[in-house]
Amino acid sequence: MRIGLYGGSFNPAHAGHRLVSLLALKRLGLDRIWWIVTPGNPLKDPGELASTAERAREARRVAAHPRIDVTVFEEAIGARYTVDTLAYLKRRHPAVRFVWIMGADNLAGFHRWRGWRRIAAMMPIAVIDRPGWTLKAMTSRAAISLSEARIPEGEAASLMDLPPPAWVFLHGPRSFLSSTDLRRLRRTSPVGGR
Repeated sequence: MRIGLYGGSFNPAHAGHRLVSLLALKRLGLDRIWWIVTPGNPLKDPGELASTAERAREARRVAAHPRIDVTVFEEAIGARYTVDTLAYLKRRHPAVRFVWIMGADNLAGFHRWRGWRRIAAMMPIAVIDRPGWTLKAMTSRAAISLSEARIPEGEAASLMDLPPPAWVFLHGPRSFLSSTDLRRLRRTSPVGGR
């Protein structure tokens, strides 16, 4: 099995998340993608965070694809950091080939993640371009540090077969949707946002 792991708050999930997933499924030759709905992001304010169950319910509605699975297991295992989640999955599913999927905005701040070098050494990474983030991502501390492990975009289908560290930067249809903007819109909606 070749599974893409796409973690995040999904607060709320939106069509941009689905677009990233469909691009990754196709370009990386994945069997499935798991959306990992996190109980919380240590780098974000938890004040606006809907419940995990509510975010997962919305994510399932948005994903609406037979090869995208929405999971909430991080809460059950008590993982707070991606590095711990990925280590858990590799122990639990040693025969599965995983790839970590992140947006270019996350690559720009990847060096601030706990154990980011361990993450890069644990499994291949696919970075999906986002509007306004291309240059910031590609000139980030993590991108520069991992530059020798980057493969050409035309070889994306081989990423899963490479020993980590290995990563690819993928371009494709991009969405301007953002969970932050959607939350802001809900707050300013005249009917209370629901």
